[in-house]
Amino acid sequence: MLYRWLADAVVVVHGAFILFVIAGGLLLLRWPRLVWLHLPAAVWGAFIEFSGRICPLTPLENRLRLDAGVAGYGGGFVAHYLLPLIYPPGLTPTLQYLLGGIVLLVNGAIYGWLWLCRER
Repeated sequence: MLYRWLADAVVVVHGAFILFVIAGGLLLLRWPRLVWLHLPAAVWGAFIEFSGRICPLTPLENRLRLDAGVAGYGGGFVAHYLLPLIYPPGLTPTLQYLLGGIVLLVNGAIYGWLWLCRER
């Protein structure tokens, strides 16, 4: 039971990290120093998508699920609602490039807007 809970916790952290990578730049409006945490996270997220590699959180989660004796992602809120968002079905290299481009586009727009606001 502990390993399953830990695996679900990894999924929640993974989801939160993905949200932070995509839209965490908006937090800079309130906490500008967060740039030192968000920028490397956004670069890492884009790198993972463009390189076709797997985030280290994925093997960690899978290992914890195996240790829990769970073969798949069935059951529970986390498995039902969050996993399809983090691991979409039919994920292809082209889709990964598109996701990486979205990360760059969204964050580029946010950082550009923040830069323009700061210049004023």
